[in-house]
Amino acid sequence: MRLVHFGHSCVLLETGSARLLFDPGTFSTGFEGLRDLDAVLVTHRHFDHFDTERLPALLAANPKATLLTDPGTAEETTKLGLAAERLDPGGSATVAGAAINAVGGQHAVIYPEQPLPPNVGYVIDHGAFYQPGDALVVPEQRVDVLGLPTMAPWLKLREAIDFLRAVSPRVAVPIHQELLGEQGKTLTYAWFERLAPEGTTVTVLPHGEPTEI
Repeated sequence: MRLVHFGHSCVLLETGSARLLFDPGTFSTGFEGLRDLDAVLVTHRHFDHFDTERLPALLAANPKATLLTDPGTAEETTKLGLAAERLDPGGSATVAGAAINAVGGQHAVIYPEQPLPPNVGYVIDHGAFYQPGDALVVPEQRVDVLGLPTMAPWLKLREAIDFLRAVSPRVAVPIHQELLGEQGKTLTYAWFERLAPEGTTVTVLPHGEPTEI
C-alpha cells in the first residue's frame, strides 16, 4: 500500500489495483495534477473535504474516475452537473478491484443546536485502510492503516486518542490537521505516539511524497 498526503484530509491511496483519492478540499494542495485516478471519494460536503471549485476540473482530467459520495454531498454534485454514486451507511462498491464499504452516517457534533451534514467513513479492502471523515466511528472490520483526525472544531485531543486506541490499527497516519500551526502539530503527534496502543505506529506523512505503509 502507498499513501500520498496532500494536506488536511486529502489522501491518495494506491492499493496495487486502484488509485483512490479521498476528500479533496480547500485546505489541501497539490492534488490537482493527479491523473489515472480510479475513484474520488468524499466523506461529507464541508468545504475542507469537498472543493467545488477544483473538483470538476480534476474529474474532467480523470474521465475514468468514479465519484463516490455520502448522501449530503450527492445533492451538491447534482448542482455541479457531476455524476456521482451515492453510498449510504452500510453500502458498498467495488472500484478497480478495491472493495469499498461505507460506515457511520453522522458528522460529529460541533455544537448541539448547529445542523450538520451526513458523513460516511470509507473502509477499503475490508480494513486495509480507513478514512473516517469528520466522525469517530469504530468500524466492525479490523483496521490496518487508519487516517487519524488530529484537530477540528468537533474534536478534543483526548477523543482522538480514545479513537486511536479503540481502532488500534497497525499504522495511524494523522490527517485533518491544517487548523494547527507547526508547533501544535508537533505537540499533538507526540501525544499520539506517547499514548498509542501497543503494536500501533504513528507515521506522519510528508506533504505530496509517496510513502509505503
